[in-house]
Amino acid sequence: MVSQQGSLDLLNDPVSQDLLHSKIPARLAYNWNDGTPRVVPIGFHWDGQEIVLGTPVNAPKVGVIDGSKVAITIDSNEMPYKVLMIRGTARVTIMDGIIPEYVLAMKRYMGDEGGAAWVQQVTPLFPQMARIAIKPEWVGMLDFEQRLPSAIEKAMAGEG
Repeated sequence: MVSQQGSLDLLNDPVSQDLLHSKIPARLAYNWNDGTPRVVPIGFHWDGQEIVLGTPVNAPKVGVIDGSKVAITIDSNEMPYKVLMIRGTARVTIMDGIIPEYVLAMKRYMGDEGGAAWVQQVTPLFPQMARIAIKPEWVGMLDFEQRLPSAIEKAMAGEG
């Protein structure tokens, strides 16, 4: 049985798991102080419970997202498109040094050697790092095989 959009069970779907462990950057959507929307690409680490982002403490998003509702999408570039959509609340913690999840993400994106070299290069630049953790509260998934956008599904069912 196909899990309904919004269900956290979608995180266990093989399509979601592939995206959560892929080298595709997440797109983080949040609202700025004036209410205008922002979207930024960012590396991430999925720890099985939360999406964790590491970013410099002076990154603009750090000052506005703590305790805010945010959205994340991780999506492929080839048809049939695979899209994982997550909504949750961002929690920001300032930590000394490079956060462990950032190290893991960079090794996933760049390989062990490349990731280690990148982390070594940025470590002197960032004596502290912001750890942004987002626990999924709503999950949606499109695979353009079993799950299509709702408007397409309705049209196919003659409801459009």
